[in-house]
Amino acid sequence: MTATTTSMQRRHLLAGSAGALAAAGLGSWSGAATAQAKALPEYAAWKDAASLIVHSSTTIETRRSAFGSSVITPAEQLYIRNNLPTPPASIVADRDAWAVSIEGVRNPRTLTVAELKTLGLDSVATVLQCSGNGRGFFPHKPSGTPWTVGAAGCVVWSGVPLRAVVEALGGLADASLGYVTGTGGEKLPDGVDPQSVVVERSLPIKALGDALLAWEMNGAPLPLAHGGPLRLVVPGYQGVNNIKYVKRVAFTAKESDAKIMQHGYRMTPIGAKADPSQASVLEMNVKSWINTPHPDTGTVKAGLLQVHGVAFGGTSPVTKVEVSVDGGKVWHTAGFVGPDLGRFAWRQFALQLKIPAGKYTMVSRATDAAGNVQPEQRLDNVSGYGNNSWADHAVQVTVA
Repeated sequence: MTATTTSMQRRHLLAGSAGALAAAGLGSWSGAATAQAKALPEYAAWKDAASLIVHSSTTIETRRSAFGSSVITPAEQLYIRNNLPTPPASIVADRDAWAVSIEGVRNPRTLTVAELKTLGLDSVATVLQCSGNGRGFFPHKPSGTPWTVGAAGCVVWSGVPLRAVVEALGGLADASLGYVTGTGGEKLPDGVDPQSVVVERSLPIKALGDALLAWEMNGAPLPLAHGGPLRLVVPGYQGVNNIKYVKRVAFTAKESDAKIMQHGYRMTPIGAKADPSQASVLEMNVKSWINTPHPDTGTVKAGLLQVHGVAFGGTSPVTKVEVSVDGGKVWHTAGFVGPDLGRFAWRQFALQLKIPAGKYTMVSRATDAAGNVQPEQRLDNVSGYGNNSWADHAVQVTVA
């Protein structure tokens, strides 16, 4: 770790936060020029501004050209998506004192981070992705931040396995409990129904097997901007289900009745209104995209060319990536680059081609171990969730 990185990490622990933030909610649809003109908010001032697009004080995107060819996304380049204003920096002043209530077990308790650290330790590399990543490609221009590919990254989390905590507290109170419900610890606005704004998500009980209560990210204390001092990490699930500032984990018979669960993050057909009968945004789908070459990286010269990007499969590992330079007519199998960090991490892929001058539509298509193949077309929905279309993620390249 460089001295610069260490200094940046120190600064983010001291940064202020919510007081100067705008009201919570998704950013509005805006042009790239407007987004680029905005400065990083105070709580994220330690990040690398040149690698990011600031859409709003709570929505910050990684530039496609900034991903590089390594597996892990540096913290200073990782996107931010917060549903509520960031809590004050005072909550990370004494990280070990942060407490989380564990309910729905035989011996329910409130445990501090210091106590959690005595119950077990594990590390896992996962893709963290906002469910709206790729929203900017939907032609109906959904409300919300127009992410392209940059609301995603691959990071290493360290903490205690949630199943170890459950075991330490006597196991589940009832074998019929069907959900893991996590509640965020952000301060809620005054004068409103708490259930209308609280960040609280319920996941199928099978998520217990891989979930982690994490206090560290990429080898450093979990940044405030990414949920520190403690975050519920659920590998393979969309970002909203990885609860920041987690203060409560409950094993429940029913889904949470919070608005963000019952009506938010639903795969609502265009023209319809969100309701609990529609599929919830849970596990990620198999997905890939090309990062280089890209118009932002400069002129592409004819001759040998390395095409590279990232691919992941949600809860199932990606096993194959194909690349096409003619918009999907002919496909070439790419190779994987770098270490395999497990089924929840993404894989960098690369393909060397000899390309003459001309204009090209470059796309990638991933396949996971379950046989799921990245589709050509997106699944249209009101809010622009879950876009894993390979056609939408094409890169237009001019070779001189």
